[in-house]
Formats: sequence, C-alpha cells, structure tokens
Amino acid sequence: MIEIKHLYKSFDDKDVLKDINAVFENGMTNLIIGQSGSGKTVLMKNLVGLLEPTSGQVLYDDRDFVAMSKQEKVMLRREMGMIFQSAALFDSMSVLENVMFPLDMFSSMNLRERTKRAQECLDRVNLLDAQGKYPGEISGGMQKRVAIARAISLNPRYLFCDEPNSGLDPKTSLVIDDLLHGITQEYQTTTIINTHDMNSVMGIGENIIFIHEGEAAWTGNKEQILTSSNKKLNDFIFASDLFKKVRDEEIQHLK
Repeated sequence: MIEIKHLYKSFDDKDVLKDINAVFENGMTNLIIGQSGSGKTVLMKNLVGLLEPTSGQVLYDDRDFVAMSKQEKVMLRREMGMIFQSAALFDSMSVLENVMFPLDMFSSMNLRERTKRAQECLDRVNLLDAQGKYPGEISGGMQKRVAIARAISLNPRYLFCDEPNSGLDPKTSLVIDDLLHGITQEYQTTTIINTHDMNSVMGIGENIIFIHEGEAAWTGNKEQILTSSNKKLNDFIFASDLFKKVRDEEIQHLK
C-alpha cells in the first residue's frame, strides 16, 4: 500500500500539487486521471522520487520515502517496476535481453536463472516466441508487453505505469489493460496507472483519484464514477457523447 499525506509540490512559488491525500491499495489497479496540465504526471514523479515534494509524506507500507536517505531510496526503488509512456526499450538489445536487463543489474541470479526468469515473464505476456526479435521488428503493442515483462522481472511490490496505452489502438489497449489487471491480482502489487484513457477507467478502475488543478477533486471506483455529482469530474469524464450515453444507461439500470 502507498499512502500520500498532505503532499504539496511547488515550482517558483506556484503550487502545482495542493494538499494531496490518497491511498493506493495493493492487489488493485489504482488510476490517476485528469486533464493535461492537472498535475497527475507531477504527482507520479513525486511518488517514484523523480521529484522531491515541497512538503508532505509518501508512505510505502508505512515507510516515509521523502524522509529516507539516498541509500534507503535506492534500496526501495528495487521494489518498484516502471512502465513508461514510450516502451523505452533498448533498440540494440533483443526482446529477451531487454527483459533480462534489470536482472543483470540488480539480481544475484546466475545467467541460467536470469534467462529462465526473463522467459517466464515473456511467457506471462504471451511473447515468448518473440524473445529473439529486436524492438524495431515488433509492433507498438508488443513493445508495451515487453516493457511489462521487464517491469515485473524483479517481482516488484509496486508497479507504476505512465500512460501505458498511449499511441495504441483500442483493441491493443484492452490487451494491455487486461495484462496489467491480471498481473496486479496475481502478484498482489500496488499498481498505479497514470491515464487519460476512459476505456481503461471503465474497464479496470478499481480505485481512482481525479486530479483537477493540482487538487484531489474526487476519489472512487469505476461504478461510482458514472453516478457522481462532482461537476468537475463530470465535465472531464462526460466530455464525449459516448460516456454520456453510458452514464444515462447506468442511471436507468439503477432505477
């Protein structure tokens, strides 16, 4: 579990994050949503230590990440897996070598054990047959799946995903969502996904925090989001006619 308490982040005396309080549960897909410029990317960067909060706490199972020494933060980061907006694979490495990279860097396994573990992760994302290919030889969706396999290779307790469906078609996005949700349940990770994909919100949004102008304007789940009376949230979610229709159908169903 990750808990945020009274988190503030300022740049040049401008508050970008304002008194954020949130709990991200383990074994659940936790989503951060919001418009571009709302502060959701800054929030995730504060969570993983790419930015230092101006004030407040970030607690990893009651361990205050903000107050840790540099060495303690390095050790905690070994418990994290990250999936970037671009797959961020190494073009000169094969698919297998990309997944093995964290194992080569941080594990004490021998080569045979590292190879076996990487192959297990590729099998989990249904890409074992592509292990000898290079990133330029596979599709964007496959690259994202390789990135997922790499992120889980060290059995992380915490999994961070920054716009994992960016640039993908709707069908492939559903595959990625299903993978992330399945892995979260299987490994009981604390998974946090930064997204603007409303299909992801309605598909795997078990715990959602809506950031609006740097504030946590709403929290809930995918069922509650359809009937929320929060105007800021509704303006964001139901900007398209499709989701207005979904909401209206859900309300009729509840009557």
